[in-house]
Amino acid sequence: MLKKNPMYSGPLFIASDHAGYQLKNTIDWYIKNELHLETQDLGSQEYDANDDYPDYAIPLAKKVTETQGRGIVVCGSGIGVCIAANKIDGIRCGVGYSDAVAKSMMQHNNTNVLALAGGTLSENHAKLIVKTWLMHNFTDEERHVRRLGKIAELEK
Repeated sequence: MLKKNPMYSGPLFIASDHAGYQLKNTIDWYIKNELHLETQDLGSQEYDANDDYPDYAIPLAKKVTETQGRGIVVCGSGIGVCIAANKIDGIRCGVGYSDAVAKSMMQHNNTNVLALAGGTLSENHAKLIVKTWLMHNFTDEERHVRRLGKIAELEK
């Protein structure tokens, strides 16, 4: 019998710049109404073509570390918000471009922030990635712990 993965239920934050605004709103609705989880939307609260992704990714990353929660950040490519979030100590952010990667980035890399590409992902694909990421946890396998330890040493 297969063991069912429990859905993540801790603090969950979501944020985007203008390029991820529409997908962020769709994902936020999906998480609340179909996955029945609570989120805190850290912006943007309205579309502004001149906003900057660090203004949303960095506060989200700080909230994730403060609460030991998880976060989802969205920009056009997913790359900018990923880079910005990873500048905060304790953040392990990866770009989720497939459900297989979303599963691996949790099980092997213990990511606490998921970056999505609002400019290229369809809503259905993004929903699958988010659900997969939220359904999986770190495996605690020795090899993965060892590898993350080597990365954590760089932060000191």
